[in-house]
Amino acid sequence: MTDTTVDYLPWRDTSRTARERAALLAAQMTRQEKVAQLFGVWVGASSEGGQVAPHQHDMKEPVPLENLLPSGLGQLTRPFGTHPVDAGMGALSLMRTQQRIAGANRFGIPAMAHEECLAGFAAWGATAYPVPLSWGATFNPELIARVGAAIGADMRSVGVHQGLAPVLDVVRDARWGRVEETIGEDPYLVGSIASAYIRGLEGAGVVATLKHFVGYSASKAGRNLAPVSVGVRERADVLLPPFEMAVREAGVRSVMHAYTDVDGVPSAADRDLLTGLLRETWGFEGTVVADYFGVGFLKELHRVAGTMGGAAAAALTAGVDVELPTVDAFGEPLLAELEAGRLDESVIDTAVQRVLEQKIQLGLLDADWSAVPPALAGIPGLDLAGGTADRASDGAPAVSVAGSVNLDGPENRALAAEVAEQALVLTANNGILPLAAPGRIAVVGPNGDNPMAFLGCYSFPAHVGVQHPEVAAGIELPTVAAALRTEFPDSTITVAEGCSVDGPATDGFDAAVAAAGDADVVVAVLGDRSGLFGRGTSGEGCDTESLVLPGVQQQLLEALLDTGTPVVLVLLTGRPYALGRAATEAAAIVQAFFPGEEGGPAVAGVLSGRINPSGRLPVSVPASPGAQPSTYLAAPLARSSDVSSIDPTPAFPFGHGIGYSTFTWSDAALDGPAEFGVDGETVVSVTVTNTSGRDGTEIVQLYLHDPVASVVRPEHRLTGFARVPLAAGASARVSFGVPADVASFTGRNGVRIVEPGELELRLGASSTDIRATAGVTLTGTVREVDHTRRLHCPAEVSPLD
Repeated sequence: MTDTTVDYLPWRDTSRTARERAALLAAQMTRQEKVAQLFGVWVGASSEGGQVAPHQHDMKEPVPLENLLPSGLGQLTRPFGTHPVDAGMGALSLMRTQQRIAGANRFGIPAMAHEECLAGFAAWGATAYPVPLSWGATFNPELIARVGAAIGADMRSVGVHQGLAPVLDVVRDARWGRVEETIGEDPYLVGSIASAYIRGLEGAGVVATLKHFVGYSASKAGRNLAPVSVGVRERADVLLPPFEMAVREAGVRSVMHAYTDVDGVPSAADRDLLTGLLRETWGFEGTVVADYFGVGFLKELHRVAGTMGGAAAAALTAGVDVELPTVDAFGEPLLAELEAGRLDESVIDTAVQRVLEQKIQLGLLDADWSAVPPALAGIPGLDLAGGTADRASDGAPAVSVAGSVNLDGPENRALAAEVAEQALVLTANNGILPLAAPGRIAVVGPNGDNPMAFLGCYSFPAHVGVQHPEVAAGIELPTVAAALRTEFPDSTITVAEGCSVDGPATDGFDAAVAAAGDADVVVAVLGDRSGLFGRGTSGEGCDTESLVLPGVQQQLLEALLDTGTPVVLVLLTGRPYALGRAATEAAAIVQAFFPGEEGGPAVAGVLSGRINPSGRLPVSVPASPGAQPSTYLAAPLARSSDVSSIDPTPAFPFGHGIGYSTFTWSDAALDGPAEFGVDGETVVSVTVTNTSGRDGTEIVQLYLHDPVASVVRPEHRLTGFARVPLAAGASARVSFGVPADVASFTGRNGVRIVEPGELELRLGASSTDIRATAGVTLTGTVREVDHTRRLHCPAEVSPLD
C-alpha cells in the first residue's frame, strides 16, 4: 500500500455485517475512490504469468492502469477470455495483478474478476458444455445445477469471482441470433433451468449474473439490439417471470441490464425496472451491471442523453451500479457531473455500498484475504506467505505453472457428455434407428467432419479462438464422422462435405450424391456455424431473415432425399429451422442444439442405440421458414385459421421428443378437490408405464388451459414437468401439486390476479400431445397476488410395484 494507508480497518472486522463493513469503508473514501469501484477495465492475462495488460478492443482505446490504480478498481473484465492463455499462467497473471491493485490503493481493495460462462468457463482449455438451449432440452434442472457447480468451481479455482450467465430471455422469434444462448420459448422452463444453474454457480462461490433484463429477445423481426414494443401483459407474464423466479429462489447476486429499449425507454435508464421492480418489489440486494458499453449507448444509440456524463447520471439514477467492460461514462464524465452538482453524491454512495458489500461477501476485504487462487496454492516455489511469487532476475516467473491447471478433466468431460446425451432430441424415426450395423455409411454435409460444429458462439474456441488460428483449440472435439467410426468399427464410412454451411457453391453436390447412392444409409449432418456479428449463421448479431437452413443446405438435403437411400438427418444448430420435405421424408431426424465437446459421441450413440434419447424440444420447429414470430404460447388469433394464408402450425411442437422405449399413460385422476378457492390447491396424477423391453425416460408435462378469462390467454402454458426414468416394464405414479397461484395472470388494470372459474389441467408428452385432462373450478372472487405467489406445481414420482 501507499504511505497514506489508513491505520484503523474496521471494515475488516468479520464480526460485523457486510452492510456495516461496507458503510464504514465508504465513509472514509474520497469521491474519486468511490467512483473507482463502479467500473471495470478490460484486460488480458499474460501468457508469461506477468500482470494483465489492458485489452485493445473495437469500441474504445485501452485504459492505462497506472493512472487508475491509486484510486482503486472495481472490476477486471475477462482476463482469461480475451486471448488464449494457459490456465495456470493466467491464474498467476491474475494473482500478480490483484496484488498490484490491492497494493496501489489506500484500503487494499482488490478487484472483482468476471468472465463469460454461458456454455462453460470461456477460457482456453476449459470444458465446452452444451449451450443453454440444450440445457432446456434436458428438462433436467438437477443436471444443470451440477453443470453450474462444475463451471463455478473451475472459475473460482483460478481467481474469477463473477460469471456473466445465465441468459433468461424467453425466445419470441427464432430468427434472433442469440436463440442458442437462451433456454427456450417457455418462461417456466427457462426460469426452472436457469435457477438451477444459478444455484450451482453461486454454490461454488461465483456470483451469477442474470441476462438480459428485460425484453432483449422480443426485438422486432428478431434483429439484435432492435427496438422492443411488447405490451404490458407479454412483459409481465412471459418475459419477467424467469427473472422473478431466479431473484426469489436462486440466490442470484447480480443482474445485467438489457441493451434494448422497451416502448421507448432504455433498460439502462429505467428506474421503474431496475429499482422499482427489481429492488423495491422483488427485494433484490445485489449489484446491477451494465451490458458491455450499455451506459455509453444511452448517448450513442438511444440518444436519451446528450453527453457521457448525462448517460452516467441516467444509468446510476436508474439503478446501474457498475459500468462494464471498461471505464467510459463512469470515469471523468461522472466526476464532472458530481462536481457540477448535476448528480447528487448519494446516488454514488448507494452504488458503492452495493459493490463493497459484494466484495465483502466474497471475502475480498477480510484481513486474511490472499490473491493466491486455490489452483496455485499447492505449487512449491510460490512465496505465498509474502503474497508474491518468486521471479527470476529477468522478471519472468521463477516457477513455471504452465500445465498445472486442468480445466477439462475427466469429470468435466463426463458431465458434458451426460448433458449432451440428455439434450439430443429425436424428433422423427420411421424405424431405421437404432442403426443395425450398416455396411456402408455416407456422412454428408458441412458439419459431418467439422469439430467446431458443436460449439456455441460464447465457447472460447468460437468466441476468441477463431481470432487465433495459430493456436490449437485446447480441447478435444471428436467429429460426428470420427465418432461414427468408433461406434461402428465394422462399417465403411465415407465423408462428403457437399457444401459449406452458408456459401452458395453447389459443386460438391455430385460427390455427395454419389456417396449417398453407394451407401446403405446417409447421415446428413447439417446446421449452423456459430460466430459473432455476422461472422456466423448463429450467435450474437447473427440474425436471419428466414428460418430456412443456411446457404444451400436445403438443396443438398433434397438431393440426398432424391437418391432413395435412407437419410438420417442430424442437425447441429443454434436455432430451429424449417426442413421442407425432410420433416416427413427423412428416415429419422436428430436435433442437437450445439451439444458441446462431447456432442459427436452423443450423436453417434443415439444413432447406434447405445443412448436412448430423452431430450424434448425447448423451442418449436417450424413447418414454414417464414411463419415467424411464433411460439407455442400463442393466443387463439395467432393460430391457424381460414382467414389467413399463413399457417404457423409447427412441424414439431414445443416439448416433443421420442426415444427407443414406449410408454402408456393411464388412470389420470384428481387426487385433490375438483373445486377449490382462488387461494387453494389440488393434485393431479397419472400412471406412466414403460411398455417396451428397454429402459427409458418419459417427460411428463403439465399444461394449464384457461377456457374463459377477462383478457386473452394462450391456449395453454407449461406449469410443471417431471423426468420419469423407468426400467423396462416398470410403472410410476406422477403427481403434481397445483396451487391456484399458477393460474394467475396480469389483468386489465395491470395487477396480477387469480380469477374464479373453470380451468383444465392437461397432462401431455408435448404441447400438442395431450394424454389426459382434468377439469377443475376455482371458487370465490377475484384475488390479487404479488411476487410472493407460488410459482411451481411441484412434481412427485412414486415407483409402483
